[in-house]
Amino acid sequence: MDALSNAGLGARRNEDIALDLLKFVAATAGVGKTAVPSTGFSGASAPKTEEQVAQLLALYSRCLKAVQSKAPEAGAAQ
Repeated sequence: MDALSNAGLGARRNEDIALDLLKFVAATAGVGKTAVPSTGFSGASAPKTEEQVAQLLALYSRCLKAVQSKAPEAGAAQ
């Protein structure tokens, strides 16, 4: 019975770690930020909200895969 209740905690913990990693990477790389309007010429137009969401979801899935690949085996002794 304890193994069942602990199984959910491990998966949730991986998701929390992946979310923290996403926040760090997104803040560092500037993913999801809107373009700041400025005077003069501008290069590319600001990415649309849908594109930003798609980028963040793709980044989250990559973060989750990275965390899960580093997680210890469930049956391994600690």
